[in-house]
Amino acid sequence: ILMKLTRAIFSIYFLISLFKGINISINYKLGLNILNMKIDKTDEKILKVLQHDSRTTNIELSEKIGMSASPCWRRVKRLEEDKIIQGYSVQLDRKKLGLGVMVFIRVSIDSHSEAEAIKFEAEVMQLDNVVACYSIGGDADFLLQVVSQDLDTYAEFSMATIRRLPGIKEMQSMFTLKEIKPFQGFPVTQMP
Repeated sequence: ILMKLTRAIFSIYFLISLFKGINISINYKLGLNILNMKIDKTDEKILKVLQHDSRTTNIELSEKIGMSASPCWRRVKRLEEDKIIQGYSVQLDRKKLGLGVMVFIRVSIDSHSEAEAIKFEAEVMQLDNVVACYSIGGDADFLLQVVSQDLDTYAEFSMATIRRLPGIKEMQSMFTLKEIKPFQGFPVTQMP
């Protein structure tokens, strides 16, 4: 009864706060967690610094954004708990790794059933050379980003692996000639 009452009160409070534009973030013992997706200027600074260099220590971060270490650490932890920060990684130079060819492949599948799409997605997830996959609208169903050592290696991968994926009806390869602006992070601005 207490749990139902607590949830009912919370639901009413949440709805009222939405209408009033109040920003809430509640995490109580019953395990209910409503994410606070509002980003303020301080969060924006933190995200920009960490996205540029995820190895920045909390002390360095706090100095760069003009905040003491403890509140800075709490902010980072909140951003992690709210899944705005989903992990920490490094950027690698694909060419120095011997991956000189990057190709985008537009893929159309035979059937548009959910089962076929899930089967295709599961297979793609197992392919190391496919570094990104997007479900897209338009005249294709998926867009794959593939890296390879050279054209011969790509040709082999494309014919022996990609074309053999379940449900492939058509594929079109688009080779990058020059990488003008590689992905280096998302734009971070305050959310309305």
